[in-house]
Amino acid sequence: MTFGKNLSAGLPLSASMSMTKPGERIVFLDYLRVFACFLVILVHASENYYGAGGESDMAGPISMLLNNTDRLWVSIYDGFSRMSVPLFFIVSAFLLAPMPAGMTTGQFYRRRFKHILPPFFIFVVLYSTLPLLWGQIDGDTTINDLSRILLNFPTTAGHFWFMYPLISIYLFIPMISPWLAKASAKEERFFILLFLLTTCMPYMNRCWGEVWGQCFWNEYHLLWYFSGYLGYLVLAHYIRVHLTWGRNTRLAVGAALLVVGALATIYSFYVQAIPGKELVTPVLEIGWAFCTINVVVLTTGAFLLFSCIKQVKAPAIIVKASKLSFGIYLMHIFFLGFWVSIFKGKLELPTAAAIPTIAIVTFVSCYIVSWVISYLPGSKWIIGASSRRN
Repeated sequence: MTFGKNLSAGLPLSASMSMTKPGERIVFLDYLRVFACFLVILVHASENYYGAGGESDMAGPISMLLNNTDRLWVSIYDGFSRMSVPLFFIVSAFLLAPMPAGMTTGQFYRRRFKHILPPFFIFVVLYSTLPLLWGQIDGDTTINDLSRILLNFPTTAGHFWFMYPLISIYLFIPMISPWLAKASAKEERFFILLFLLTTCMPYMNRCWGEVWGQCFWNEYHLLWYFSGYLGYLVLAHYIRVHLTWGRNTRLAVGAALLVVGALATIYSFYVQAIPGKELVTPVLEIGWAFCTINVVVLTTGAFLLFSCIKQVKAPAIIVKASKLSFGIYLMHIFFLGFWVSIFKGKLELPTAAAIPTIAIVTFVSCYIVSWVISYLPGSKWIIGASSRRN
């Protein structure tokens, strides 16, 4: 993997992409998808070190760091990895928004939801039932989870929260596509500016309480319609279509944004995570929310850096992992707890080594299982990918 010098300077990414053949993969997006998928697992590996009392599998409503070592390494690993979810939204928006000319809303929905909904539904059922086998949940929990299958994610699949805003973004892409297709760079910058203001609101609320129309009976503040993951969609489109920086500028600005965003995100947790003190998790994680200004800066920096990759074709293992990333994401919680019991429990590795080791072996385990499943008939309905020839 190399970074280009000054090729195509002054051209937006869309111009560079136009030189690729139809159906050809965009190399830096494959790298980015694998990177983001691994960071999701790193986040969840880190959570095992600040659950209440430091013993829970995942962070719950109450958090506690056992010692300063856990405080430091959880802050670094988890804080840096908070770009993971926004990167997935940016990748999706980069590829899908606006819709291709001539595509109808129905065609878009069929194509996207046929890819993600069957695997999602299958794994919702699996997370509602399989944990019975090793005693993680009881029969009543299984019945309750299955009865709520159309309402929310199962008890043991908290990571599935991500699917709901992803589906929401897919639902909205046909609505915003006409505007994106004709919006000027100035108009998109105005939208992004308002989005950035909303990402400062968690800190404004902490300092000054309710602002811009917020109150206990009204959450729809002044900039509500510019907030949330939609901002990442517009940001991705702006970078692809309107940003004309050369690769050297992307590299310099991306590195600066990455460092500043990472330091702010890491520090926001570290300064609050006093060992031995019970803390309300949403308060502790205020700077780790995916739509906060520091995470936007971190995510933008990483995306700009990856866009500098100059490579004609990614290695086969990266392409394969990129194609399997949805399946890896769906199943990784099944494997994570086992590897935590080994590296944190039995082997008692130091936190600095345990967290990345847990993440790596979990990723590799899921990759292998997803790769095997991809050769089965109908695998695309299970993990969203298939290695069988048509």
